[in-house]
Amino acid sequence: MNTLTSRLLLYSELGEDSILLNLSRIYEDWHEKTATVPALTTRVLREVKRILDLAAEYGFNRNLWQDYLTFLLLTNENSFSLACERTKLPKHASIHHFALADFDIFLKLFHFDFSPLEKALEIDCFQTLTHYQATPKPERSYNREVSALVRTLSDSLSRTTSSQEFSRLVTSAYTNNGVGLFGLNRAFRIRSTPDGEVRFLPVHNIDAVRLSDLVGYERQKAELCANTEAFLAGRPANNVLLYGDSGTGKSSSIKALINDYHDQGLRMVEIYKHQFHDLSATIAQLKNRAYRFILFLDDLSFEEHEIEYKFLKAVIEGGVENRPDNVLIYATSNRRHLIREIWSDRDDMEHNGDIHRSDTVEEKLSLAERFGLTINYANPTPQEYKTIVAELASRQGLSLTEDQLGKEASAWEIQHGGVSGRVAEQYVAHLSSKK
Repeated sequence: MNTLTSRLLLYSELGEDSILLNLSRIYEDWHEKTATVPALTTRVLREVKRILDLAAEYGFNRNLWQDYLTFLLLTNENSFSLACERTKLPKHASIHHFALADFDIFLKLFHFDFSPLEKALEIDCFQTLTHYQATPKPERSYNREVSALVRTLSDSLSRTTSSQEFSRLVTSAYTNNGVGLFGLNRAFRIRSTPDGEVRFLPVHNIDAVRLSDLVGYERQKAELCANTEAFLAGRPANNVLLYGDSGTGKSSSIKALINDYHDQGLRMVEIYKHQFHDLSATIAQLKNRAYRFILFLDDLSFEEHEIEYKFLKAVIEGGVENRPDNVLIYATSNRRHLIREIWSDRDDMEHNGDIHRSDTVEEKLSLAERFGLTINYANPTPQEYKTIVAELASRQGLSLTEDQLGKEASAWEIQHGGVSGRVAEQYVAHLSSKK
């Protein structure tokens, strides 16, 4: 194994603690007799456990060794995989020569014979890994989307006998799905490290809501979709602010976009207010990728003492470096103007009939103006509320008459804060719990 991995070129940077390289070092020490059998056994079992942990996280099954190698191929960002993600490489491109050599090595690794090592160490763990039967588990307990991509490709690669076919399958996966975290996942959060680096954390098992699931607000959803489709098509598109009453579906509308459009290359990064100082660093890592990114800022509002909005303004307005074409900001807020305005802000204004001459007021109100598209989500009328309830009840298969639903829904909203889509959903969930 160490002889094979030492010849990798494009895929040579796997990380110092990668399972494959650790196993290769074990094989080298075994052949050179530089480690004892107990020490080698401990090291082997440590890597086997890591494969099992990876399989549990992503729901791998059948041949965990091949699934691991496929996962490695799909997550390794190198000059070849990134080039395939950005554009379809011509077949005569010289880089294919080096990729084909690496894929020939991976093909050999796919069918690697572990039995001599197992015999020497008196273990059978690889025999079990390559004929694995996973315990059935709920889909929400593992990353089912990544699991489906990896296992489908792994099954195809396991039937391959030539490096050319192996290369075709992997290259096609890069072109169709992308590579790395952004290729395998559709939604992310960020975390900054002590040294100031921004890391992307995939969101597993995201909310499956789609725009068609949201009852009402057809005009608002149409505006949101039109802007998003223009963005995905590479046409001019605006940053978007969804504002209005609580519980009207603003956040759900944006979350639904990632389910409706992820197959067209849309990705979403959720960023919290306390992370706004990382916005520029986040965008810097997104600008050269082949995907279209929405930065999702939920429940956006600022008190008078908070200054994080200045980071947001700087990103939207653009500094020396413009915001890249593949990044937009979509935000939700219960406030139209986002920042709380107090009377003391107006102390420096001129009294000539223009209430917004104050520099302080102008600075605060200007943030909302940076969003080219603002969409209002107002509470439904009582009749619209009853229509939402009736539609949601129908989807749940509830058999109550419209009159029964209407009367009880009205009583429910009086006790639970007024009419809204959220209250309607909670009422129907209450009814469904009694079925």
